[in-house]
Amino acid sequence: MKLGANTVLFGGHDIETAFTNIQRAGYDGIEISAIGGMSEHLVIERWRECVPQIRDLAASTGLILNAMEQPSRDPQIMRQAMEAAVAAGIPIINCGPGGKADDEESLRELIASLREISKMAEDHGVIVCVKAHVGAAMYNTPSTLRVLDAVDSPAFGLDMDPSHIYRAGENPVDALAAVVPRIRHVHIRDCKGRQQNPGKPEMQANGRGDIDLLGFIRVLHEAGYDGPLDLEVIGAKEYSVTQCAIIAAEARGHMQACLQACGAR
Repeated sequence: MKLGANTVLFGGHDIETAFTNIQRAGYDGIEISAIGGMSEHLVIERWRECVPQIRDLAASTGLILNAMEQPSRDPQIMRQAMEAAVAAGIPIINCGPGGKADDEESLRELIASLREISKMAEDHGVIVCVKAHVGAAMYNTPSTLRVLDAVDSPAFGLDMDPSHIYRAGENPVDALAAVVPRIRHVHIRDCKGRQQNPGKPEMQANGRGDIDLLGFIRVLHEAGYDGPLDLEVIGAKEYSVTQCAIIAAEARGHMQACLQACGAR
């Protein structure tokens, strides 16, 4: 597995700061945040200005460009994101499901949208992933399976996030068995409690919460998953560089220990 961190953790700082500190923390790769309002690391409307710097920083730090997180499923925005991904050499775009939980119309709209986006991804040679999200149309294992059964494009996959599955009332370790063959990307963080939000940024660091992340990583390893394992910590936009770097380093140490414990490293 390729250990990475989403630059949204450093959303209050420039992208060079994010690359530098993620590399110093010992990660193999990086996920570029294109999340409006949380960062300005990859602004989709200005992607031609952003991509050269991203490529240069990846080359100078040696970090693999694991993925991009761009939450919108709007076709025009997604097309621009795909163009940016191709230009930068980013293989995966992670988006959000949107909609409302337990709402059939929302789930049908999500499926139709993902089918359209997946065809676009096939044309661009990239992979689009979506993850279950608390409160959204796709939020737990049953709704995830509905989507996976309905969207069979080779350019589509699951972005698995144990914290959302945990906050939906499930055990992420048990939930993996039903979906692991379709996982193309993993967002990872911890969570204390089952409230809707993931908690303070420092409490999202792996090992701080209640999720059995060692068991989760063990199942991934035993299933043969060898893709990105990207830390995604939100809410730290007002944090200092030092605070963000500590979270990144602490989480990476836990991830490395988990990999070693299950024989993956």
